[in-house]
Amino acid sequence: MTSLHPFRFGIQASTAPDRASWVSLAQRTEALGYSTLTMPDHFGDQLAPLPAMMTALDVTTDLRVCALVFDNDYKHPVVLAKELATMDVLSDGRMEIGLGAGWMISDYEQAGMQYDSPGVRVDRFVEGLHVIRKCMEPGAFSFEGTHYTITNYDGLPKPVQARPKVLIGGGGKRVLGIAAREADIVGINPSLHTGVVNAETFSHMSAESVDEKVAIVHAAAGDRMADIEMNVRAFLVNVTDDGAGARERLAGGLGVPADFLAASPFALIGPPEELIERLLERRERWGFTYVIVGQEDVEKFAPVVAALAGK
Repeated sequence: MTSLHPFRFGIQASTAPDRASWVSLAQRTEALGYSTLTMPDHFGDQLAPLPAMMTALDVTTDLRVCALVFDNDYKHPVVLAKELATMDVLSDGRMEIGLGAGWMISDYEQAGMQYDSPGVRVDRFVEGLHVIRKCMEPGAFSFEGTHYTITNYDGLPKPVQARPKVLIGGGGKRVLGIAAREADIVGINPSLHTGVVNAETFSHMSAESVDEKVAIVHAAAGDRMADIEMNVRAFLVNVTDDGAGARERLAGGLGVPADFLAASPFALIGPPEELIERLLERRERWGFTYVIVGQEDVEKFAPVVAALAGK
């Protein structure tokens, strides 16, 4: 498979001890050629994403920001749409929208929030996405759904971008189908239906599992496929000259074969030249062109970014 999209790269960042450290991270990320700084949306030890992303925008000129991803249950979509549109205005159009149905059960339990069934959470997320998009379109709108009712509301301000890009990530058939039909960026994820990261999560990181997930996206997207940017968040990154040894050691700890890590798009372990070849192969096989690594990888992974970004 040959993607129509050039490579771009992002980092997933969550916290910093102070403003100076966060500002430095954002500026280094931009200087090293990364496209985007993304943030999770959880209630644990992380900075709140909206003010942290706005700070990153304030101290950079080209860097884009996106939540990976906002949990639809944590904010009413009218409120989130207004905050995102304001960020877009104040950054001259550098905001992307990452939205999901929510999965981490500990967030809900600690906050005393209702953790509904996956079907209910996904239904509500679909309505929330529709409301956010309508808020950002010209003029007022009304909407009556099962979970949200909006009456003659004109979401102001409108974003600078006529239609901000939406990223939806999924690991199961239903959400991947929704992403294929609705999103500009489709993220391929492990399955997180249990609400926690466990051994089952890693079983969904195999190359064969990703084949199945990408096939779902292609079938649901139809003619939209050429316009979709395919994304993967690499969770297991180690830029090292001892790629084989590092994979062996990590594989032993995870209880998987070393060749599992060599083939999985969620792993990038090896020297830069090897990682470049793997990313080119993965673009041909799955179409992945938007790759996100962790904030701890920003410098070590930079040679790969320099070699492939925009190509």
